[in-house]
Amino acid sequence: MKDSPGKSKPTLESLLNDQQLITGKKLIERDRLAKQEADRQKALLEEAYGIDIFTETQFKQDFSKAGEQLKRHIYDYVITDSKVEREFVKELDTSSDVVVYAKLPRGFFIPTPVGNYNPDWAISFKEGSVKHIYFVAETKGSMSSMELREIEKSKIECAKKFFEGLNKRVDKDKVKYDVVTSFSKLMQVVC
Repeated sequence: MKDSPGKSKPTLESLLNDQQLITGKKLIERDRLAKQEADRQKALLEEAYGIDIFTETQFKQDFSKAGEQLKRHIYDYVITDSKVEREFVKELDTSSDVVVYAKLPRGFFIPTPVGNYNPDWAISFKEGSVKHIYFVAETKGSMSSMELREIEKSKIECAKKFFEGLNKRVDKDKVKYDVVTSFSKLMQVVC
């Protein structure tokens, strides 16, 4: 093939530079599309699992029953459902192993074949201090199966299976779920 008059033959260096430019443009476009997809996924998650479940009922609650101001809870105050929960909160809030915790709102639920199930607590522990960093807990005054209704027992069993499946998909034993009667029982489970 003859060279065109007035045009110089491309050098290996210029061809490599052109190829790098094309590759760079492709990488930039790939990164742009990946970011766009990540933003789309984030928007879908926020729409489905937005923080609204934590905030929408806050203004409706009677905080005169809330107790003392808290240090480790996601809010300054929490409304508890029982004496067992009030004691649980006191110990969660003063434990140096707990980073942050939340009383899960009614909008947070696990679908089960016997109806939606709403666990009580989400707890994050300091890494290295316990073997399960993230914990979802159900607090019960008694573990006696005689005192738990059959439907409640079924929902708890479904929740256990749900978190077992979640751990298989995410990371083995990353999130632990259990039913506990006290903070000391919780620590026995996570340590």
